Amino acid sequence: MSDEPRIFVKICGITSVDDALVAAGLGADALGLNFVGSSSRRITVNRGREIIRRLPPEVLTVGIFRNESREKVVEVANTIGLRAVQLHGHETAEDTRWVAERVPAVIRAFSAQDPALERHEEFGPVRLLIDSPEPGSGHTFDWSRMDELAIGRPILLAGGLNPDNVASAVETVRPWGVDAASGIESSPGHKDPVLVRRFIANARAVPFSEQPQQAEPFDWDAEAGIRKDHLREEEETE
Repeated sequence: MSDEPRIFVKICGITSVDDALVAAGLGADALGLNFVGSSSRRITVNRGREIIRRLPPEVLTVGIFRNESREKVVEVANTIGLRAVQLHGHETAEDTRWVAERVPAVIRAFSAQDPALERHEEFGPVRLLIDSPEPGSGHTFDWSRMDELAIGRPILLAGGLNPDNVASAVETVRPWGVDAASGIESSPGHKDPVLVRRFIANARAVPFSEQPQQAEPFDWDAEAGIRKDHLREEEETE
């Protein structure tokens, strides 16, 4: 495998061991496991544990939660060995920071139209994911809005991404990473290997060096240590 910097790719909505292994084998950096009750891609905690046990250690496993109690998020994450959690609802900055103290890593998702994006620093040292106003709908949003937001920190871009538009999205937004679910499926919850392969290849077809907002390949274990040091410093100054 090349050591050259490359865009981070997360494949979300994994529902089976087979799909997880295929996505990992095709080069996905992270896999999203959905624990949101209303989602067509929802899996049980036991299924999540089974998937995680079969994956190579270098693949980041991310549990997706929406408006779940913070205690439940932490319990599930630490029980089945998730390496990150993604909060994809109306979780407060306080709850986000609380969860971040108790799990290895946190991704905080926002709609591109969410006013809370203007206060993203309040959510602590977490990764930001920017999605369309209707997560999981397969619809994109106006990518030019990202220039208006001027977030000033690396982001994961989601919302209607597929093999045909991901290269354009990367060129326009210049994200640190991309995230796809419905755009690479044969049916809800079932990934199409051909689409997954094309998505990853097209996302990485844009030279990483031309993306000034991107960071070096992300070391999630190192980030966990940095975040814990940051939180301890905050506690000592209170």
